[in-house]
Amino acid sequence: MPLQCRITFFLQPVKPIAIFRFSAEDGPGYFASFLDRHSVPWTLFKLDEGAPLPDAMDDFAGLVFMGGPMSANDGATLSWIAPVTALIRRAIEKDKPCLGHCLGGQLMAKALGGSVTANPVKEIGWNQVQATNAPTARAWLGDDASNLTTFQWHAETFSIPVGAERILTSAACANQAFVIGKSLAMQCHAEMTPEMIEEWCEDWADENADPALPSIQTPDEMLGATPANMPGLNRLAEKLYAKWLEGVLTSEKS
Repeated sequence: MPLQCRITFFLQPVKPIAIFRFSAEDGPGYFASFLDRHSVPWTLFKLDEGAPLPDAMDDFAGLVFMGGPMSANDGATLSWIAPVTALIRRAIEKDKPCLGHCLGGQLMAKALGGSVTANPVKEIGWNQVQATNAPTARAWLGDDASNLTTFQWHAETFSIPVGAERILTSAACANQAFVIGKSLAMQCHAEMTPEMIEEWCEDWADENADPALPSIQTPDEMLGATPANMPGLNRLAEKLYAKWLEGVLTSEKS
């Protein structure tokens, strides 16, 4: 279905989208703007401030999980990890669309029986990813998706769970995104805004990252490349979010 037709379809009333935040610096960013432009309501659950998970998952049309500096393996110290992964499992079992960004994607993988481990290298800054040759990748990304601009900030990565299909890969991180049913998990950050990048760059020194690695950019490099790369990231986000929201609306009608 052409994007223009889908946007018209989005204007139909839907239940709110539940967005789960795990860190104050990792808000919904461009994703929230996307929902607002298409008149889709959303509710933000600030788990970083102690907000409880919703009592009724059926009150929401889809579930979205943002990023954060913690690990999906920190269940022993972070009490919300077990209930969040249980929520993801229940949602996907019921075919309720989920969407994960970085940590959110890792939580989705873990919930579905995958693993979260150290990536061979840290990725910080702008990079290029490629779509796989799978038909599912073309359905989500179109036919012209050989080099796509993304923003990265992670040291860990997820495996592809059983029943899921990888749709994005890169030289530095093999598993950049997977799809299972109507749900999408990303290692990369499609939700970034220039303001978020500026804020994250303030924490760059805490990463102890080696700028000599090709997968690492300094704050000056990231900020200098932002004006040229942000339009490409926004185009990628529009494709992925539009396809995901199409699944949300299909689920709501069924």
